Amino acid sequence: MKLYRYSSLTESEIGRLIQRPKMDFTSVFGIVEPILNQVEQDGDSALKALTKKFERADLDAVTLNPHEISASLPDEIKSAIDTAFENISAFHKAQQVTPLEVETMNGVTCRRVTRPIERVGLYVPGGTAVLPSTAMMLSVPAMLAGCSTVVLATPPQSDGTIAPEIIYIAQKAGIETILLAGGAQAVAAMAYGTESVPKVDKIFGPGNQFVTAAKMILQNSEAQISIDMPAGPSEVLVIADSEANPAYVAADLLSQAEHGADSQVVLVATSDFDLSALEKELEAQLNQLPRKEFASDALENSFTLVVNSLGEAFDFSNKYAPEHLIVNVRDAETYQDKILNAGSVFFGQFTPESVGDYASGTNHTLPTYGYARMYSGVNLSSFQKSITMQTLTEQGIKNIGPTVEVLAELEGLQAHKNAVRIRLKDLE
Repeated sequence: MKLYRYSSLTESEIGRLIQRPKMDFTSVFGIVEPILNQVEQDGDSALKALTKKFERADLDAVTLNPHEISASLPDEIKSAIDTAFENISAFHKAQQVTPLEVETMNGVTCRRVTRPIERVGLYVPGGTAVLPSTAMMLSVPAMLAGCSTVVLATPPQSDGTIAPEIIYIAQKAGIETILLAGGAQAVAAMAYGTESVPKVDKIFGPGNQFVTAAKMILQNSEAQISIDMPAGPSEVLVIADSEANPAYVAADLLSQAEHGADSQVVLVATSDFDLSALEKELEAQLNQLPRKEFASDALENSFTLVVNSLGEAFDFSNKYAPEHLIVNVRDAETYQDKILNAGSVFFGQFTPESVGDYASGTNHTLPTYGYARMYSGVNLSSFQKSITMQTLTEQGIKNIGPTVEVLAELEGLQAHKNAVRIRLKDLE
């Protein structure tokens, strides 16, 4: 990991450090757009052809109902999924909001209610790892929000099957449609709909650059969908002081680095943190990892920033706006108010980022690439929309009517004024 000292950096150098590697979407769009067009035009047959091309799987059908399949799992795995599912459910269920009702003036009542987004698509990546955790992070809030149509898309194995863990989670969440496809073609199928795949209104879930490009293109198309958020490679920023255990810090950095070579791993350490001990721990732990090559490549593209104070540390962290922020310092929670930009935060030496990825209850579908400055991670409200309502009594229209008339006249909208005036005349 490259080493920098915060006090010696210029503003432009800091600006370069907080930048993520540029994603070349121009070339990616050129690859993705023909796939989207193919699925829009040819539906299921396009999905079968593209799945054979990319996943090397011959499919008789592009969807399956998980409730028609037996998901045989070892008791240990089933118990772990059950525990995580319960914790995620508990945290997201607590996010339910009560209807809001305010009488803004005598006789004028305004309300806000929430309703589920009826049709949603959940993208669960495959490829280098099976991700039942992502299936839970997306399906649980969809279930709790009351979405009526939920499509879970995940790429199949070459024999056309998918992991039993995904089947089991889909069964628990009441999902009836699993789309056996990955990549841009899966996103297109959910956005446009096919003979077998219901069209959805919003698509959730992480993915590679092709999935991201497909989501970006389709949200600005006639498909009329929205997406959860823009996404880039996964990332972590760890703040550590003299009391942080170098072994814990190394483990946290590597847990993010093993996602892939493009993962962003940043350490912000006070000058009294033991960097030499960290280097030894990184080397020792790295050599034990099955995904050593991914983690090693990620570390090559990462950096350590030495700061003179925790004030500097949080200043840089807020500029970087990490997906995951680990605060491994003394009295960590006392710094909560200093955190302005982060996807999810982990306080103290016994709170690794891994717990949020799997089972603490918070959602791990989070803004990356600096988007934590303006986006929240996926939560229950991501699967809902708010509707405002209002009711006026006779006294209410008398009270507010003259104000509306003046403002409508000011904007030159006579019909707006008349809609009030005709009622006021009847009440005179």
